[in-house]
Amino acid sequence: MPPAIETLALTRRFGDRLAVDGVSMTVPARSIYGFLGRNGAGKTTTIKLLLGLLKADAGQARIVGIDVATDRLRAARKVGALLEAQGFYPHLSGRENLGLTCRLLDLPASEVDRVLDVTEMTAHGRRRVSDYSLGMRQRLGLARAMLGAPPVLVLDEPSNGLDPEGIADMRRFLRELPARTGATVLLSSHLLDEIERTATHIGSLSHGRLVLEGALDELKAGLATEVAIGTDAPERAAAVAREHGFDVIRADGAQADGGPAGAALVARFGPHEDARHATAALNRVLCTAGLRIHALAPRQRSLETLYRQSAPATALS
Repeated sequence: MPPAIETLALTRRFGDRLAVDGVSMTVPARSIYGFLGRNGAGKTTTIKLLLGLLKADAGQARIVGIDVATDRLRAARKVGALLEAQGFYPHLSGRENLGLTCRLLDLPASEVDRVLDVTEMTAHGRRRVSDYSLGMRQRLGLARAMLGAPPVLVLDEPSNGLDPEGIADMRRFLRELPARTGATVLLSSHLLDEIERTATHIGSLSHGRLVLEGALDELKAGLATEVAIGTDAPERAAAVAREHGFDVIRADGAQADGGPAGAALVARFGPHEDARHATAALNRVLCTAGLRIHALAPRQRSLETLYRQSAPATALS
């Protein structure tokens, strides 16, 4: 089975600006691929290249093995997209909006019932879209993207603007989608926590380049263990720790990531190092030097940590 999405040295320029710089990415079939990067990193341009909305200057993009550049129409039929501009007719019902799309795509009317059922929107299908909540509009957008049962779905910020309950509901739906339909999901989002709780794989762009990619669990397993250090003398503590061979960095704001309030230091231990033994040894070294240590707090191995350790330039604001 070919990858659901595959690019090889994909490149796109806008004048002198290199928006997508030789991106080679692989999205496994039936995965949920979290596509990350700051505004301006190249995510939207890459998505447009995958959808055939822009032409690449160099490289290739394939959807389930079909080259987008040489067979754009056939590739387009293999992918459904939910972008920010949903473009529904508000005075029509959800069912009527989907019916119009079916006629445009020459799909049977039965597709409307199928996608409303999959997106759990059957009970609301006859309501006017103007009466829909934002979450219902997002669901309807998903339903439209799924017309014709494309094997690949490209979703751009599907949780954008939703309240906490709506975000949790969307997360549950997306996590179940590959098993229920066999579809692969490319999920573009700025919400690191939601990507971490939803995606099976991630890819991260920075300045148009793919700087991180792989199965999320495997990438997190390879992280160094981090311990936030609470001390009144961070500069001296860092110097003492480094003199004894410890890897210590400054990390103001550690409290937000599970560290003690006011912590400005983080010690890193190798992924295969005994963190408990190393933490005790570090504490002993610092205390012997006369430093007051009021907290040593392990940090969770998270997607945010993965950014900080492996691709700091891509950390989201």
